[in-house]
Amino acid sequence: MMNRRIDQFLYQKEKPIWEKILLSPLTLLSLPYGGVVRTRSFFYSIGLFKTKRLPCPVISVGNITVGGTGKTPFVMALAKGMMKKGIPVAILSRGYKRRKTSPSIVSDGQRIFLSLEESGDEPLLMAKACQGIPILVGKNRFVNGQIALQRFGVKGLLLDDAYQHLPLYRNINILLIDSKIGFGDQHLLPRGILREPLSSLRRASFLVLTKVEDIKRGHDLQKKIHHLHPSLPIFHSYYEPVGLIGPNGEQKALEVYKGKRVLAFSGIAQSNYFISLLKKSGMEVAREMTYPDHHLYRAEDLNSIEEMSKGMDGVVTTEKDMVKLKEWKIPGIPLFALRIEVQIWEEEAFYEKVMEIF
Repeated sequence: MMNRRIDQFLYQKEKPIWEKILLSPLTLLSLPYGGVVRTRSFFYSIGLFKTKRLPCPVISVGNITVGGTGKTPFVMALAKGMMKKGIPVAILSRGYKRRKTSPSIVSDGQRIFLSLEESGDEPLLMAKACQGIPILVGKNRFVNGQIALQRFGVKGLLLDDAYQHLPLYRNINILLIDSKIGFGDQHLLPRGILREPLSSLRRASFLVLTKVEDIKRGHDLQKKIHHLHPSLPIFHSYYEPVGLIGPNGEQKALEVYKGKRVLAFSGIAQSNYFISLLKKSGMEVAREMTYPDHHLYRAEDLNSIEEMSKGMDGVVTTEKDMVKLKEWKIPGIPLFALRIEVQIWEEEAFYEKVMEIF
């Protein structure tokens, strides 16, 4: 529950005066951070820092806030959408917190070659969920892009979490903004949640507001965005719970846990939205456990989960956490992950914009 309180404190848009006073030292630290970010962006814009090009369309998906906008689920949905339209693509990810630094193929679309430690949790999740789509991981996305083109003959490349990856040219820059939190209170790190100044919205080709259950809402945020970038096209997306999946890939319908008392645990940026999806699916979330984003579960964590699960009808986590729990061996306690799909309200218009570069 402590992580939940920290999340709420960090992401809330309006803070009382005592919190602003408490955070004032971090405001000073934001100044040099902002200076470095602006200088780097300027050097790329004038060509002092070089940007390389790959001989195929490149689409970047990213954000300007820390965590929780749904980049990885969106990239997976986009990759599957492109495949349906006859455009074979590969996904290039950096592989946050992985233990291997050289460019590596996580999956050729059929087989998975790397372990969790070698790939990172999000690339491994994508490899499991995206059949027929190669996944590559590494800091040098230009090199990985060349590998993908040579080895797999793809027609396009998707960059996961790459809005700030300026060394590689992209034909489309998709910027995701969480409709629930927007830009927080509009301060840069470490004072706020912004990775870049709001002026960086001008690099976006178009923007997608995520977690939009009602498309008629969110006009205040859109006004702010259009004030900064009047011509920026804006689309809207949401998560749709579609089922449950077990540690070994076994699938069940959501109705299995409808009205049941469950323990929910997760190690993601914003656990509160995960809880809301469980409730939307008809589950009674009787207990919650939260861990830091990208958390690697240890024996003591599993012992705590086992203790908290007593008296529950089941235990539910996220697909991102599930890939780190393949060795789940708590007898008598069924574990399932909530399967979600990203839906775009203006899907036809969105893909029309994307297909313009092919």
